[in-house]
Amino acid sequence: MNKIIDENYLDLIIDNMLVNNAKPDGGQAIRISERYSIISVLNENPSPCELGDVYPYHSVPGLFTPMSVMTFEDSGIGSLQNNPYLALFGRGVLVGIIDTGIDYRHPAFLTRDGKSRIYSIWDQANQTGTPPEGFVYGTEYTNEEINLALESQEPFEIVPCQDTNGHGTALASIIAGNVVGSVSFRGVVTEAELIVVKLKPPKKNLRKLSFVQEDVECYQETDILLGLNYLTQIAGRIHRPLAVCLAMGSSHGGHRGLGTLSDYLNRIVLNPGFDVAVAGGNEGSNRRHYYTRVTDETFTHTFELEISKQDTLFALEIWTEIPARLAVKITSPAGESTRFIQPQLSSCYSFGFIFESSRIYVNNITLEKENGDQLIMIRFENPSEGIWRIQLANLEEEDYAFHAWLPAGNLISNGTYFLVSSPDTTVTEPGNSVYALTVTAYNSQSNSIMPESSWGYTRDNRIIPDIAAPGNLIPCAFPNERYGYISGTGAAAAHAAGTVAMVLEWAVIKGYYPTITGYDVNRLIIRGADRSNQGFTYPNKNWGYGTLDIYSLLRKLNL
Repeated sequence: MNKIIDENYLDLIIDNMLVNNAKPDGGQAIRISERYSIISVLNENPSPCELGDVYPYHSVPGLFTPMSVMTFEDSGIGSLQNNPYLALFGRGVLVGIIDTGIDYRHPAFLTRDGKSRIYSIWDQANQTGTPPEGFVYGTEYTNEEINLALESQEPFEIVPCQDTNGHGTALASIIAGNVVGSVSFRGVVTEAELIVVKLKPPKKNLRKLSFVQEDVECYQETDILLGLNYLTQIAGRIHRPLAVCLAMGSSHGGHRGLGTLSDYLNRIVLNPGFDVAVAGGNEGSNRRHYYTRVTDETFTHTFELEISKQDTLFALEIWTEIPARLAVKITSPAGESTRFIQPQLSSCYSFGFIFESSRIYVNNITLEKENGDQLIMIRFENPSEGIWRIQLANLEEEDYAFHAWLPAGNLISNGTYFLVSSPDTTVTEPGNSVYALTVTAYNSQSNSIMPESSWGYTRDNRIIPDIAAPGNLIPCAFPNERYGYISGTGAAAAHAAGTVAMVLEWAVIKGYYPTITGYDVNRLIIRGADRSNQGFTYPNKNWGYGTLDIYSLLRKLNL
């Protein structure tokens, strides 16, 4: 079995500028871009301290969770997605979805004569068929095969790809769903074609190394990277513009847009005809971020973390601001403490407790390669319920500042949180990337930012999010010909991705600006944003540059 799907092998991200492309066993790495590749090393059951002692933090793929909440409804939808009389319907544009899959049988994705509007599907989880050209796992289904399945009494015998979650189907319908019969529902670009990547589940060894429980739904960074590579390859091969919706997020990472996935997105959107709309995250009200600036002459600071009994396995990250050099000490609810753990270039320390079954693993990394900052990662295994105290001491004996983040999405329960939290700087990765379009969600009924939407700015104070789009109870399609609603920044990103497709149709397909890059598209969308909401100064950490306004954008393009 191929190593990238073999559970005995651990997938790692390598920087081509630092190492050659050879695997330890002499095989070749999977090249993602000029800068990054993926290698798979034999390690079925990694110990926690191999992260730090053996594998650098930046080489271990992150785990990302969906950024939307779905509400099912069996009846029809009562509102329209957008004005059906706009002249731009996404004709000639490809829409890319990297998510939980798609129900290709749903009428929302069919033409009037019953043919599929899906150009292709790459099902990474299905190893029974032929992978896409240039890839080594999963099964690719072409438009021809999908249409054969639609004509069959047993479609899943021909194309056995399903979306058992519904998240990917919902996002695809918001962007490009058709008007269907008496159901008053439509997507933004009803004539665009879709390319779909159904992500496979992450490997168990990565879950173990990252302290993520086996029953939690999440997806592996390397699979997302390869999914993006697949989309851009197809778009380049058939010379079509591409609008991608990425509605996955993670709170792990430096929140400066310097991680592997963020860097890859930056490179994509600087190319002509390619753009990506990214969900900003739903962490604003979850109390999972802590920030402070320490000016006390002792140069020490203690903050508190309430841990729920539901959360038996998770990781906490602390990122410092230069020039601080922090030592860390952890105290359990029973009052047992570790010693102060000093910063080192690479290290991992394991601590057990006498009066409780808790165990923690601490990496205090002086210089994290991708961000250049100090990272303290604390991984909890069977932590005691109650208040844990984390004490930091600056070895430089001067004022300092730091951020701490708990996992995003469903990786932990809402019962685990910081006692004194901050909603700022909670945009999830890769929403902190420099050039992609980062989208937050607002309630168009009340004209207010949704409370759960993540707040900016980035850790280095760049303006994020870029734009606010509708994200509250957005009508959408669900598998098995159902309809319902979806909320969150994932839904808002899908709405924005539809707008991106409209701009690409105008610029590339209609020929008004054939060399337009994704970054150019994003700047046009920002310029066209509605900033009439009284009482706000723009840009700001909640609304970015304002609300998505396609009419204003088109007017400014003199259409």
